[in-house]
Amino acid sequence: MTAKRNAGRAADSLRTISFDLGVNKHAEGSCLVKFGDTHVLCLATVEDSVPPWLKNSGKGWVTAEYGMLPRATNTRTAREAAKGGQSGRTQEIQRLVGRALRAVTDIRGFGEIQVRVDCDVIQADGGTRTASITGAYLALYQAFMTMKRLGAITKIPLREPVAAVSCGLVKGAAFLDLDYEEDSGAQADANFVLTASNKIVEIQGTAEDHPFAEEEFLALLALAKKGTAELVVMQRAALAQAGL
Repeated sequence: MTAKRNAGRAADSLRTISFDLGVNKHAEGSCLVKFGDTHVLCLATVEDSVPPWLKNSGKGWVTAEYGMLPRATNTRTAREAAKGGQSGRTQEIQRLVGRALRAVTDIRGFGEIQVRVDCDVIQADGGTRTASITGAYLALYQAFMTMKRLGAITKIPLREPVAAVSCGLVKGAAFLDLDYEEDSGAQADANFVLTASNKIVEIQGTAEDHPFAEEEFLALLALAKKGTAELVVMQRAALAQAGL
C-alpha cells in the first residue's frame, strides 16, 4: 500500500469525515455529512402512516429519497422534476439507502409509523451514495430518539449502526474511499454497506477495465471493513457529542 493519492492520502485512509447533527430545526433527525468534498444533507421525517401493504400489520417502515442539487457538480444539472421524473440512477441509490437502513431496524419496534430520510447532495466528489447511507443512519437514530422523548416508543429500534464506503483498484493498487478523480479512473470499484459487527448488507462491485481476481476483491473487502469500522466509531462519537 505505497501508491500515492491526492493530498498525500494513504491507500487505506478515509477522506476527512465529519458529521454535523441537528442542522435542521424542523426535521425529527438531521445530519450534514462530509466525506472530503462530498457533502450530503440527510433529514429524517416521522410520518403517522405506513404504506398500504403494512396497514393493520403492527409494523413500521423506513424509506429514503435521494437527489442532487443542480450545482452539486462542476456543471449545472437540470432538476429531475424539470426533466419529467427521476433517473434510474437516482431510484437505484435511494432504494439502496432504504435497504441499508431497514437492515438494522426492527420494523416491529415503533408501531405503524413511517420514517422517511431525504438525502440531498449539496456537493459531489465521489461516494455520494456511501456518504448518504452513513449520514442517513445518524438522521434516523435522531428521529427515533425524538419519538422516544415524546413517549411514542420506549427504546430505539435499531440493532446496530450501519455505514458504507467505496473501494477500488486504481493503477493496480487497492484504495479506500475513492474521490471522483480516482473513481473515474478506477479499473474496478465497489461500494460496501456493512454493519458495526461486519455483517454485509450489500456489495456493489464492477470491473471497469478488465475482470478482477478474487484476491483483489478480498483486498477491497478488507479495506472496506477497516473503513466502515472507523466510520462507526465516528458515528458513535457524533451521537455522544450531541448527547444522544
